[in-house]
Amino acid sequence: MGERPIDVTERSGVLVPSNLERFAARWSPPAGSIADVVDTYWAVEWNLASNEQVTQRILEFPAITVSIESGDVPAPFMITGVQRSAWVRTIRGTGTVFAIRLRPAGLAAISSLTASNLPAQTPLERGMDATLFDMMSAIAEAEDPATRADEVIAEARAATPPSHEHLLANAVVDTLSRTVRSRTGSRLAAEVGASERAVQRALQSTLGMGPKAVARRIRLQEVVRQLSIPGVDVSDIAVGLGYADQAHLIRDFRGVAGVTPGRYVRENSSSERGG
Repeated sequence: MGERPIDVTERSGVLVPSNLERFAARWSPPAGSIADVVDTYWAVEWNLASNEQVTQRILEFPAITVSIESGDVPAPFMITGVQRSAWVRTIRGTGTVFAIRLRPAGLAAISSLTASNLPAQTPLERGMDATLFDMMSAIAEAEDPATRADEVIAEARAATPPSHEHLLANAVVDTLSRTVRSRTGSRLAAEVGASERAVQRALQSTLGMGPKAVARRIRLQEVVRQLSIPGVDVSDIAVGLGYADQAHLIRDFRGVAGVTPGRYVRENSSSERGG
């Protein structure tokens, strides 16, 4: 399946769902040969009036992303580490972004950078990692960036295949994504066939955070998705996703999104009405 629009029913983490259509947000799958290092490609574009600006907030999946950007953007290439609160950027003018969301095993395959040392968002400069910078430059020059990304990332992966530890990190994130109610600790370790210590070490080395933080972020992405459903009840979401109670969900959501779920729903309803 090729490029397709990102739907509000999916876990995109976009905290203003109407922006998905407005910014022509779309997914594009990577080639199967690099599916263990690239999760997905995504792209957006915008053309705002001169007096308009949009504060875009995204509760991102726990992943490292590298992006190629043009127009009114901070830099031609950006790298975004795993964040503990919502990603925020003010959008102005015109622009485009083509982004590569990596699997946990991905960073080590294409870069010498370390996950734990990555800032939330920073321009990718050649002095930081010449190999990754040149790779992004080659993708940026291509007429079809997704196809070119498949090619250059496949070459990098062949030179530096994922280690057992990095593939374990992939398996842990896959397990948490499939079963959002999953608990961490011994149960998670048993599901992936490893020790708790090995799980902890694998996620710290690839994402810079432990299993509890990763599980929390994935579950909150599911909260965002469900809050986009008309007539949703927060207490039902809390029960369905295994929160101790509704208050726990509210605290967790407000801690990363900056607002309560109720206010979030009201704000989105207002934006959809144009208010």
